Amino acid sequence: MSTALPLSIESRPFASLGKRDHGWLKPNFHFSFADYHAPDRMGWGNIRVWNDDEIAAQTGFAPHSHDNMEIITYVREGAITHKDSMGNVGRTAAGDVQVMSAGTGVTHSEYNLEDVPCRLFQIWVLPRERNVAPAWDQRQFPKGDRSGTFNVLASGYGDEGALSINADARVLGATVAAGATVHHDLADGHFAYLVIASGRVRIDGTEYGARDGVAIRGGGMLAIEAIEDAELVMVDSA
Repeated sequence: MSTALPLSIESRPFASLGKRDHGWLKPNFHFSFADYHAPDRMGWGNIRVWNDDEIAAQTGFAPHSHDNMEIITYVREGAITHKDSMGNVGRTAAGDVQVMSAGTGVTHSEYNLEDVPCRLFQIWVLPRERNVAPAWDQRQFPKGDRSGTFNVLASGYGDEGALSINADARVLGATVAAGATVHHDLADGHFAYLVIASGRVRIDGTEYGARDGVAIRGGGMLAIEAIEDAELVMVDSA
């Protein structure tokens, strides 16, 4: 009989992330991306990219192309407006999520058309199947609906109420009041990557602050205690 390995938990403090300042765009890289190369941070399970971006008002990403990648955008502050070669146009505001299955290829733009900066997480996950038809969708996820528990925001497993992605992964979100604890049961062999969007938490005796990352693997129950009111985003990946 095999025994599940205990959870392995690695801190990725915000100060340790790769950083760039392009004026209109201020990205922070949890994993290697573009000209930021960190050999020990090439991905985590099926998670390939987690960028913490600040996009200045009335600026954004001009049309560009992707293929064979699942791209999830979690807006933390402000809003982002999406337009793509499939004819989709949509505005995703703070707390809400959009997903794009790049599949066989899609061209899109992402602009901050607001008068305030937009702050978001952009997450890339490797697809389960390559060269599928591209797709895009978005959904509102009121924070009150995920108070004290992890709710599934996007899923490759058909979870009810979640956006659909073509990946062996779930994107989870939670808000946790100070003094409360939220739990997540990580399957044996899975990889989880957690980012504290806001607030402060404690995991296994270690404290983490806003925008810190936590890389977790193994199998077992993960307990996250909120020291301050906290907003959490996590990907659980095979």
